[in-house]
Amino acid sequence: LPLSLFVASPPSGAGTRAGAPQQSLRQALAEAFGHRSFVLLVIGFFTCGFQLAFMTVHFQKYVVEAGLAPEVGYWAFALVGIFNMVGSLGAGWLASRMPRRILLSFIYLARSAAILVFISVPAAPFSAYVFGAVMGLLWLSTVPPTSSLVGLMFGTRYFAMLYGFAFFSHQVGGFLGVLLGGVMREWTGSYNSVWWLSVALGIASAAINLPIIEKPVARPAIANA
Repeated sequence: LPLSLFVASPPSGAGTRAGAPQQSLRQALAEAFGHRSFVLLVIGFFTCGFQLAFMTVHFQKYVVEAGLAPEVGYWAFALVGIFNMVGSLGAGWLASRMPRRILLSFIYLARSAAILVFISVPAAPFSAYVFGAVMGLLWLSTVPPTSSLVGLMFGTRYFAMLYGFAFFSHQVGGFLGVLLGGVMREWTGSYNSVWWLSVALGIASAAINLPIIEKPVARPAIANA
């Protein structure tokens, strides 16, 4: 419970406003997927799943193939877990104090930069540990700004469902990250192409999140269903 104090505060006016007409499920879905900012948010979240799932499944093999001892990969991912706690809480704190679209763009761009540096420097335990710590800070830090943007745009009535659609995009990205990691490793003999794809997706998501409008959707009077 004390940790919940650090999570992004519900945006002012994000809940169901007093006197506001009640939406049906169909109306809520039509509103969300007809809203450009929500669609951009969902598309950007795809990259998060792609990068995280690819690294979760294939990082250990990449480290070993780079000539490092298996325990280097274990310790690097232990650092991911430790620093993820700091990054997630920090992102929740920042999401209440700065534009969320800017925060998301920074996170995706920082991931791309971290991956680019990691695959460009010679393989060494130190670089793997630094990469694990940096990626840990960025690991689930996309969740607080993403979820709070959904709440800000549409309120809390259908929040779970709408965030579920965003998370579905995340999981599709995760599926493809794992699949392409294995396929490209078999076809090319290395993971380089998927690392570079992760860099490109991060840059694309950074750009995709910038045009998001951070305000509740304009909601005209809704006829009773």
